[in-house]
Amino acid sequence: MYGYYYDPGMIILLPAILLSLYAQAKVNSAFSKYLRVPSYSGYTGREVARMILDRNGLYNVRVEPIDGQLTDHYDPRTNVIRLSSNVYNGTSIAALSVAAHETGHAIQHGEGYFPLIVRNNIAPVANIGARFVWVLILLGFLMSSSTLVNAGIILYLAVVLFQVVTLPVEFNASRRALVQLESGFISSNEMGPAKEVLKAAALTYVAATLVAIGQLIRLILSSNRRRD
Repeated sequence: MYGYYYDPGMIILLPAILLSLYAQAKVNSAFSKYLRVPSYSGYTGREVARMILDRNGLYNVRVEPIDGQLTDHYDPRTNVIRLSSNVYNGTSIAALSVAAHETGHAIQHGEGYFPLIVRNNIAPVANIGARFVWVLILLGFLMSSSTLVNAGIILYLAVVLFQVVTLPVEFNASRRALVQLESGFISSNEMGPAKEVLKAAALTYVAATLVAIGQLIRLILSSNRRRD
């Protein structure tokens, strides 16, 4: 008879995964809902992004379209805000909220916002960690090599740190976005929906951080159990 395998790490990881699924559904729901609600100003996401950038003296930051949905981001390496078509050309509350959020990152970059600097410096190591951590962990377990397993865990620490530092960066960008939106881009009645869109997006980052932490704890527990 096969023995029952108990993985204590899943007790920590499973709730985080469930929260992540809920958060993704929440952001998709909020975005889709307010994508159908036009803003009173009639501005497009591109126009809002451009006006906020110019208002803050960021004339060197470009605004470009990008394929996909919810693929919007600010690239600090090239000083480019890339907005998905629904946001770039859209006049909805969702479009303006997302566009303003991405300009929040550009403003952070322009001001030298410390958590953003930390995140940008961690990003290359975190990207390497995300690519190779599971290769090292798997090889370490197969070869019974604690050195490889430990190397994988150390790499994954960079991934976790990146996720943790991302939280204040994203929350701050959303706060900046709401301040900008209030000053002529959306009405007071539209602030509630704008906050709903941005809070839903923030929840995905919280969930991703918890998943990363849970996975790290699971790796450490699995590594210790194999040594015993």
